[in-house]
Amino acid sequence: MLLDIAFMDDATRPTVPKLEGLTPRQRAAGEHLKEIHDHLRDNMRAIRGLMERAAAGTATVEEIAAETAGMEMVDNFRRFGNLCGRTCQVINTHHSIEDAHLFPALAAQSDGYRRVTERLQAEHEIVHELLVRQIAALNTLVAAPTADNFADARTVYEALERVLASHLGYEEEQIGDALGYFDIF
Repeated sequence: MLLDIAFMDDATRPTVPKLEGLTPRQRAAGEHLKEIHDHLRDNMRAIRGLMERAAAGTATVEEIAAETAGMEMVDNFRRFGNLCGRTCQVINTHHSIEDAHLFPALAAQSDGYRRVTERLQAEHEIVHELLVRQIAALNTLVAAPTADNFADARTVYEALERVLASHLGYEEEQIGDALGYFDIF
């Protein structure tokens, strides 16, 4: 299911020197980026917990339905009529803004930032592919709730969670302070 994805080795990520002496105003952009990412992390933790409980058989379908009823992604599903809904639009918009505006502006600052932003863009492509596969796996699971389909959805989710969590941390570490320092954000 995931064998054809060219996952990248985190150890090969380029880095830039840490910026020193930033003002609170300059740090604010990186803190805002982290807040956006923390929202994604919160949703991922909630989903992981539900998947673990479902796999262990410690939550009924009714309990999971009740707990997910108030989740933003489920509300978005109801509003926008597809599994991804607004949440996928937000992730896509977030990455599109980075790719079209933030990354070129950072890349213009130095070769180091160019290498970092090229890597981040390459990681965006992997995250996007995993999102597409997660949606397909979840749609398959909804249509046919079998143990095999649950295992497939869980496999894709675990890869997505691992890749996205690593990507978000790398992005914050490498470009968070630079956004305010170079007055890009």
